Amino acid sequence: MGVYNRAPLEVERGQGVRLWSTDGTEYLDCVSGISTNALGHAHPKLVQAVKDQAEKLWHVSNIFKIPGQDALADDLCAKSFADVVFFTNSGTEAIECALKTARKYHVANGQPERIDIYGFDGSFHGRTYGAINAAANPSYTEGFGPKMEGFHQLKWGDKDALTAAFENPNAAAIVLEPVQGEGGCRAAPEEDLRWMREMADKHGVLIIFDEVQCGMGRTGKLWAHEWAGMTPDIMAIAKALGGGFPIGACLATAEAAKGMTVGVHGSTFGGNPLAMAVGKAAFDEVSSDAILNNVNEVAGYLKQQLHGLAERFPDVIVEVRGKGLLLGVKLVPNNREFMGWARDEAKLLVAGGGDNLVRVLPPLNITLEEAREAVEKFEKACEFARTKVAG
Repeated sequence: MGVYNRAPLEVERGQGVRLWSTDGTEYLDCVSGISTNALGHAHPKLVQAVKDQAEKLWHVSNIFKIPGQDALADDLCAKSFADVVFFTNSGTEAIECALKTARKYHVANGQPERIDIYGFDGSFHGRTYGAINAAANPSYTEGFGPKMEGFHQLKWGDKDALTAAFENPNAAAIVLEPVQGEGGCRAAPEEDLRWMREMADKHGVLIIFDEVQCGMGRTGKLWAHEWAGMTPDIMAIAKALGGGFPIGACLATAEAAKGMTVGVHGSTFGGNPLAMAVGKAAFDEVSSDAILNNVNEVAGYLKQQLHGLAERFPDVIVEVRGKGLLLGVKLVPNNREFMGWARDEAKLLVAGGGDNLVRVLPPLNITLEEAREAVEKFEKACEFARTKVAG
């Protein structure tokens, strides 16, 4: 189906931060499968995990116990707020599970009328019905029938409206990305997240964090909300959890998940043995101190250098945003055109984003030397963009 506006680039193979097209051209990949290939391309530990598991067992369905699920779930719970985990194949499925978990929680509490879920403008939670209604981006919802009941949107930073949402007796949950990805790399202020936790506890509302893109070490801590020193009740993760292999998970406290009893939810492929083997290998690596320390070191360098480029190219760069290695550069020229210039003129791959920005999303194990190369290529793209803007 013609639903993708693809770049004119046929990819063939990758290694680390580098990607090669079918004609042999080498690119520096700062898209990482849209924040997914957290350890770069063809990481040896992930490749070996696939090989080892593929020779034993791929799929049996969840009518049987799958030991790999217990192993990965134990790791996730040990390094998060969560008590329980539901495995999915993607981030949007993890969000669907999170939304269902929140509403079932209130049913279990004898308050089935509490169905209202509040999202924020600029958010992105995936492409399933619940996910698009939670984000309510018109470009994703138009043409797919009437708005689903119980979903509401708030303006980012509108504290009065958020207060009213918490005080709504039918409120079930608030869903947000601690650091927005697609919507423009906006980070929620840490004091606001702590205030949300207080208000949620006061009014019996659940907090759902979508850390599909900003979690798994991307911001320099394993989970983005750790910077604020608070925790959600439910969290959706995916992308980097499999290092490029399709896997997602919905994490929750035992209290928040108490309505998720036998038969109310399920998945055919979710948590299959192959996904669990790769997920375990990826999580072990991404959650290590070595990777998290590297993210903070390289992110500090990249952000400093990008701010420097913003000062030198005010006719190209408006501002630099983001946290860790989830960086956004808001542009003067059209961001889609800039992506093409970076790709064709500098052999640098960057991702698009809302609010006319490009995202710089390198692997979490990118070296300082590779980061310097990325800055040099970004500078070259800015120089080319300057001639286009002037023209």
